Amino acid sequence: MSRIAKAPIAVPKGVAVEISGQDVKVKGAKGNLSWRVHPKVSVTQDQGELKVKPIDEAKASWVLAGTTRALVNNMVIGCGSGFDRKLTLVGVGYRAQAKGKVLNLSLGFSHPIDYPVPEGVQITTPSPTEIVVSGADKQLVGQVAAEIRGFRPPEPYKGKGVRYADEQVLRKEAKKK
Repeated sequence: MSRIAKAPIAVPKGVAVEISGQDVKVKGAKGNLSWRVHPKVSVTQDQGELKVKPIDEAKASWVLAGTTRALVNNMVIGCGSGFDRKLTLVGVGYRAQAKGKVLNLSLGFSHPIDYPVPEGVQITTPSPTEIVVSGADKQLVGQVAAEIRGFRPPEPYKGKGVRYADEQVLRKEAKKK
């Protein structure tokens, strides 16, 4: 039985939740998100809290209820305060520059990489070696950060590449003569 599903979701001030049937819509300062809940799960709202319950007591329903609770909680947090992932570029000549809806990356290839920023995500570059991906949708922010990191993942010998700010790269010892 899922213990996560039993925890209520607190809705902060400035976030409006609208439930109609199996559709959950969340509106806040950072954006608007909507999601269709699985038919085996119900979401109810009372006194500034959201409660997720399975329709029946089957194990699969409890599993879906826990997943639904986590996803709806991420929607509420995302619309209220938003999510962000920080990336750092390590390497000589590695640079990033945000130009409108395009992120220009120079990662040591023979050509620059122009990454089109998807709708619902903002990318800022506080310095040429830092990238901040932010938005209301946690999954989309993580996916965009992973795609940017995928252009040049950190390598284990010198540690060069694009890495998450909190990531620690295990370094290998170089070949000896």
